[in-house]
Amino acid sequence: MEKTKMTKKDYFNTIIEIATENGRQDIVEFATHEIELLNKKASYKGQTKVQEANEQIKNVIVATLTDLAKFVTITELQTANEELAQLSNQKISALLKQLVDTGLINKQVDKKKAYFGM
Repeated sequence: MEKTKMTKKDYFNTIIEIATENGRQDIVEFATHEIELLNKKASYKGQTKVQEANEQIKNVIVATLTDLAKFVTITELQTANEELAQLSNQKISALLKQLVDTGLINKQVDKKKAYFGM
């Protein structure tokens, strides 16, 4: 017999049932409020400010690589665009990895050196 794992919502519903049987309206109200908060949290599917900013940076990276029309290193990419020059190599590297994973750009490795292009 396989048991399913109870969620927080399941626990709060059980608490509501027990509290109702024992006449504890204050506990029922508390558990109901907690379920509402869980539902509200589950319905939020938007992007954070950092994720939105990263999407803008990714657009700049793709546009810069398109303009360059050749495979370049991260340092060369930063040299080609002032906005990217303000960012760290690590940040650009992480965003480039995301772009490679989605297939928007390509990565080539030559003698342990990574090159990125369209």
